Amino acid sequence: MIDRKKTVGVKVGDVQIGGGAPIVVQSMTNTDTADVAATVQQIYELARAGSELVRVTVNNEASAEAVPYIRDQLAAKGCTVPIIGDFHFNGHKLLEKYPACAEALGKYRINPGNVGRGSKRDPQFAQMIEFACRFDKPVRIGVNWGSLDQSVLARLLDENAELQNPQPLEVVMREAVITSALESAHKAIELGLPKERIVISCKLSRVQELIAVYQLLAARCDFALHLGLTEAGMGSKGIVASTAALGVLLQQGIGDTIRVSLTPEPILNDRSLEVIVAQEILQTMGLRSFLPLVTACPGCGRTTSTYFQQLAQDIQSHIRHKMPEWKQRYHGVEDMQVAVMGCVVNGPGESKHSNIGISLPGTGEDPVAPVYEDGIKTVTLKGDRIAEEFQTMVEAYIDSHYGKKDIHAH
Repeated sequence: MIDRKKTVGVKVGDVQIGGGAPIVVQSMTNTDTADVAATVQQIYELARAGSELVRVTVNNEASAEAVPYIRDQLAAKGCTVPIIGDFHFNGHKLLEKYPACAEALGKYRINPGNVGRGSKRDPQFAQMIEFACRFDKPVRIGVNWGSLDQSVLARLLDENAELQNPQPLEVVMREAVITSALESAHKAIELGLPKERIVISCKLSRVQELIAVYQLLAARCDFALHLGLTEAGMGSKGIVASTAALGVLLQQGIGDTIRVSLTPEPILNDRSLEVIVAQEILQTMGLRSFLPLVTACPGCGRTTSTYFQQLAQDIQSHIRHKMPEWKQRYHGVEDMQVAVMGCVVNGPGESKHSNIGISLPGTGEDPVAPVYEDGIKTVTLKGDRIAEEFQTMVEAYIDSHYGKKDIHAH
C-alpha cells in the first residue's frame, strides 16, 4: 500500500479531506448556476456517479441567489453532496449581498490571482475569509498558472534578476505558483481561519510542470492538497494526461482530493466521465474501491467475434448502473472482481483469479462458456442466452457473498 503523506484534515460537510482520510473525488458543473433545475439535475447525476464534492460557478447575483434553492432541492431528492462555490473577481460582493449563499455552500474556492488587483486585493481577500470564519466554512486556495497573481510573479522575477546566477523562467513560474498559494493560506490563518479549514491547489496544464510543483509544495507544507491537471483536454488526451500526472503524485503519497478536468463531448455533454476516470485512477492504483472491476481481454485473432466485447461492456454498464443500489444494500461489494474473457488461452486462468468470471469460446472452440466462482468452475453456459444468464449469476453472487446492510438503520 502506498504510504500517503499525512496532511491536516479538513471537514467539508460530512466529507473529510486529508488527515489520513481516503482520497476524495470531486467534479464541477457546467450549467448556468442560475438555472436551478438544470444545476440540481447535473449535481444529482454527478453525485450518483460517485462525486463526493461538486463545485458550481458563482459568478453573478443570479447564481448566488440560486445556491440555497439548489441545496434545498437536492436535499429533497435525498442528495447531501456538499456544494463548493467557485468565486472569481466579485466573490466578496456576492457573499456580502447573499449571506444565504454563503451559508448554503459547503466550501469556498478562492483564486488569489482573481481576488482583486493592487490595493483592492488584500481587503477583498480578507472579506471572503471573514465570511468563511463567520459561517464556519473551509476554503480552497486555488492557484492556476493561467491566472497567476501578477504581483507575486513580478516580485519573484525582480528577485531572480538580482541573483548572480538567475534561474530559468519556468523555475521562477513554479515558485510563483507555490508562493502565491502558501502566502495566501498563511494570510487566511492570520485573519482567523483555522488551518483545519484550508485546502490548497496549484493547477497547471502541463504534466511535468504539475508534478514538479506538487512535489515542491508537499515538501514545504502539511496543508490538505487538491490535485488536478487543469485544462486537461477532451477524450483520450485529457484522460491520459490526467492519469499520467495524478498517477505519479498519488504514487508518491501526494494528494488528498482529486478532480479530472475533462472537456465533455459537445453533443453528449456528459460530466460524469470525469468522475468515472478519477475513481478508476484511484481504484486501479489500489488507493480506494468504488465498484466491482471488470477484467476483459483485448481480443486477438482467436476472438474474431465481438461477443465477449459486448458482454464485457454490458456487464460493466450494468455494474455502474446498479452500484448506487448495491452500495446501500451490501458491504464490500465494491471490492469484487469480475472477468469476461474471450478464449481458452487466458480465459480460465483469469476467471479463476476473479470472484466470478466467464471464459467465452474463441474462434473454432467448442461453443460453451465455463463460469468460475472463487476459482472453482460452477457451471458451463451454452446457447443464445449466455449474456443474460451470466448477468443473473453476477447478481446472485453478490447477494450470497456480501453482507446485507440494514437499510432502515438510519
